[in-house]
Amino acid sequence: METNCEVILKSEVKNSMVNNLMNFLDENLPNVRGFKGCLSVKILFNKETNEMVFYEEWISKNHHTDYIAFISNNGIMAKLAAFLTKAPEINYYHKLAI
Repeated sequence: METNCEVILKSEVKNSMVNNLMNFLDENLPNVRGFKGCLSVKILFNKETNEMVFYEEWISKNHHTDYIAFISNNGIMAKLAAFLTKAPEINYYHKLAI
């Protein structure tokens, strides 16, 4: 039986955009959390390095890739990218029962 998919997305926020990104996330995180297949989203931020980590749990990798396609097509991904120094790094994991 396959477990849920854990997604870790790492990015670096432009210095001048930290506050703007926080406002953007306040507006948009409810949409992510309400997207079909999303179980949870947590955000971690390192103020010293401006590194941001999104720790997400999805029913499956396909559910997450559907979400990425959706925000790529509706312009939200482009808006998010404007706050970052480069494209985010996305990795998929499954919890091990050991």
